[in-house]
Amino acid sequence: MACERITQKDWYKILGAKPSDSLAELKQKYQKLALLYHPDKQKADVPAGEVEERVQRFIEIDQAWKILGNEETKKEYDLQQREDHLTNEWPLHAQISLEDMSWNEDEQCYSLSCRCGGNYTVFKSETKDVSLVCCDTCSLVIEILQ
Repeated sequence: MACERITQKDWYKILGAKPSDSLAELKQKYQKLALLYHPDKQKADVPAGEVEERVQRFIEIDQAWKILGNEETKKEYDLQQREDHLTNEWPLHAQISLEDMSWNEDEQCYSLSCRCGGNYTVFKSETKDVSLVCCDTCSLVIEILQ
């Protein structure tokens, strides 16, 4: 099952967090922002336009927590972010299906030679979660078609 794109938004940025933050740290940042922007916590003298902005910000904060506060959706989001980063930063060499790669029974992995002489390697345990694989020698990337 390939990861579905959850969204393009940077949920970590919305929470003022980093991907390396623990779940407890993420929760603390979420709670602090949720209290700050919660519609029930707004002062009565805030202009209407600002109220709407703050409500939208609260909704984003809540969405960020729903994704990052759940281990499964956080993992999917992190994988998607990593793939997006690789796609944007590294040149895509080819799109390959696993069947076109060589199977190594001893190491339980698929491999493909890169034009630089290096290898692309996908371990059997990773085949469901990985769609972009870096060459172990150069900066080229292949996309694994599921």
